[in-house]
Amino acid sequence: MEATALLEEYAAYLRIEKGLRPLTCEAYKRDLLQYAEFLEGRATLPAATRQDVSDFLAHLATHAVEARSQARKLSCLRGFYRWLLLDKRIHHDPTLNLDSPATWKVLPKSLAESEVGAMLQRAAHAADHPQADAIALRDRAILELLYASGLRVSELTALRVADLALDAGRALVRGKGDKERFVPLGAPAVQAISAYLSRGRSLLARQSTATELFLSSRGHALSREWVWRLVKQSDSHASPHKLRHSCATHMVEHGADLRSVQTILGHADIATTQVYTHLALGRLKAVHRQHHPRATQKQQP
Repeated sequence: MEATALLEEYAAYLRIEKGLRPLTCEAYKRDLLQYAEFLEGRATLPAATRQDVSDFLAHLATHAVEARSQARKLSCLRGFYRWLLLDKRIHHDPTLNLDSPATWKVLPKSLAESEVGAMLQRAAHAADHPQADAIALRDRAILELLYASGLRVSELTALRVADLALDAGRALVRGKGDKERFVPLGAPAVQAISAYLSRGRSLLARQSTATELFLSSRGHALSREWVWRLVKQSDSHASPHKLRHSCATHMVEHGADLRSVQTILGHADIATTQVYTHLALGRLKAVHRQHHPRATQKQQP
């Protein structure tokens, strides 16, 4: 019961002071409950030691939990113990100097540029009926925006008409923790959104007072699940998350630096973006081979 009360208090802190979304808070709470159950009979949450945390990670590994999930749970524990430390409930952080499990060994799967192009081309067809045409315009704008700006689904569904600055080719996005950032849209996305605003959204809105950019056929804001279904219907191999990775991958392949990708994707830590490092290194090697005078010369014996 003590652990439950403590976790409820921490969840309230995440929700109110950190501004995290309810679903994110629930995910953190689930990870911490799993950790608390592991500690039963050996320590309380505040009294846990570095060895306890290390044993918990080893327990996850023996139960075939992916390294990526282990790393996420460790990150959750770090945040929890930082909160206890700041609140003076503990005097030592048991997660300090613990190595994160090897993660992201394989680059997140992305679509080829040709696959994205084919998906967007299929979505470009208009319909004869005004309502169906409005829906087609909306769907095309959603797909263009997901790929152009690498938005998370929750960011896309929360986007409002007032957040757009189409003349400047950008949008104001609220990410995790309600942190705001500007993202570039790109000409095709601007054109698709403009067409949707001029010929589609008003038909979907009807008497609705919803301020969100993308609306259902009944004038309501779209759900995250609905957007997932739309992407899957457009390409069975795709997902919103895969489009996000495709955005980052294709940017790096075309020469973008990791800091720019971090800013666009809204990663709080550059370490999250470093999954794309080997793509950047591959391009650097190609540039080096092309431009360095001794890159391709063979040494004479």
